[in-house]
Amino acid sequence: MENINLLSGIEWRRQKLPLYAFLLLCLNLVVAPAVYAAANGSLERRHAYALGLLGLLTFGLVVYLFVVVFQPERF
Repeated sequence: MENINLLSGIEWRRQKLPLYAFLLLCLNLVVAPAVYAAANGSLERRHAYALGLLGLLTFGLVVYLFVVVFQPERF
C-alpha cells in the first residue's frame, strides 16, 4: 500500500520528457520496419531501427527549430 501512495505523489503533468521518449520509441516501431523493407535486405534489422530513430529525432529537431525561429517570444 505504501508503494501506491508514493507513486500518487509524483506529478506526471510536469514530467513530459519520459512520455515523449515513450511515444518516440513506439513510433519507431512503426517506422523501422518500413526502413528495413525499403532497404531490400541490405541493412540489418538493428541498423534499420537506429536509422528510424535517427530520422524521427531529426524530424523533431527540425520542427522544434522551426517553431523557435518563427515564434521566439514563446521561448
